[in-house]
Amino acid sequence: MGSSVAMEIDDDEYAKLIRRMNPPRVVIDNDCCDDATVIRVDSVNKHGILVEVVQVLTDLNLIITKAYISSDGSWFMDVFNVTDRDGNKVWDKEIVSYVQTSLESDACFFPKLRNSVGVMPSKEHTSIELTGTDRPGLLSEICAVLTDLNCNVVKAEVWTHNTRAAAVVHVTDESTKGAIEDPLRLSTIKELLCNVLKGNNTSRTAKMMVSAGLTHTERRLHQMMFDDRDYEKIDLSWEGEKSRPQVAVMDCSEKDYTIVILRSKDRPKLLFDTVCTLTDMQYVVFHGTVLTASAEAYQEYYIRHVDGLPISSEAERQRVIQCLEAAIERRASEGLELELRTEDRVGLLSDITRIFRENGLRVRRADISTVRGKAVDTFCLSETSGNPVEAKIIDSLRQQIGQTSLKVKQNSLPPPRPPTTGSLLGNFFKICSFQSFRLIRSYS
Repeated sequence: MGSSVAMEIDDDEYAKLIRRMNPPRVVIDNDCCDDATVIRVDSVNKHGILVEVVQVLTDLNLIITKAYISSDGSWFMDVFNVTDRDGNKVWDKEIVSYVQTSLESDACFFPKLRNSVGVMPSKEHTSIELTGTDRPGLLSEICAVLTDLNCNVVKAEVWTHNTRAAAVVHVTDESTKGAIEDPLRLSTIKELLCNVLKGNNTSRTAKMMVSAGLTHTERRLHQMMFDDRDYEKIDLSWEGEKSRPQVAVMDCSEKDYTIVILRSKDRPKLLFDTVCTLTDMQYVVFHGTVLTASAEAYQEYYIRHVDGLPISSEAERQRVIQCLEAAIERRASEGLELELRTEDRVGLLSDITRIFRENGLRVRRADISTVRGKAVDTFCLSETSGNPVEAKIIDSLRQQIGQTSLKVKQNSLPPPRPPTTGSLLGNFFKICSFQSFRLIRSYS
């Protein structure tokens, strides 16, 4: 054990030396491209750097329209074409400065336990992680239990996929407005929430964990759902028709890589979701190309496992395909997306989710936050059958919650399942594959 710790320290000191000799360089250029800001990042290579860089960009709500990735050898080079949410170049000096500072910092390129749980305790809130079987009304029941236990939800993110649900919830004590530290009370919260998560289903486990650490919430949700094996195929007929991402995994024997190609509907944070999943599955992206056009996204990666070997079995190949499909689907925006802005109060989330349940709605995703005393919440909803929400139900929600408090952000019908696309997809891959390295010229 002592030698292992010493080795980690030596490795860390060596990494610091290499880092000082080769500091990362970030160039942000608004002149070389007509319709996007180009960000180029060069640094000493380290496993996980790609996720860290993409995380910085997506956390600022920047849209990555094109990317070239290369990390062969000991050097890492990425080029990103980005825009703001409105499709414009990034001119805001504060955002440009933040990107430059963040990507050139040690915290980004040499993170210390950044993705661990329970590293740095927070006195402001208690972080609760939940996984269990999804069902209509689940979030409402969880919020009701927390309200009864005098816990106020100040921030939360909830994902559902493939009958599974995962949530990271930040709560405070109603009386102290701070973190809950009493072990007996935490034990009671855990027991009651686990009972809610289990429901009537005993075939799949329910988990609740109290975490005092700091972690990137969206990456943690990916990890939680992966650990809960939400990627395993089951009967999805209850979820209604929906378009599925297309994922192909093939060999590149002459270069000893595995090629992963993804094609799906484009959306914000798509690149983060895929590279996060590959990284957490212990794969290294050596080269990659990302393109978006006509609301479609194309991603191509040349990968190996961290042990240096490409994918060697059909079982591993199918597992990668399933996990990448799940990573893309977890955040898919289909159905009614509502934004709630109102004065925050204890029990607000419990009341709102109860109204959803009473109107026959199921929460597919939720993003809960509190900003300067105001609740700013986004919910993605469908009917319990999986069908889109009718206009009369939207009117009912507004009457009960408040006309000015509730805003419809999106109410899209799920797109029909595409026809058999074997030949079309094969032609697409044939045209696009093995062209990644030529695309770097388009950035010059």
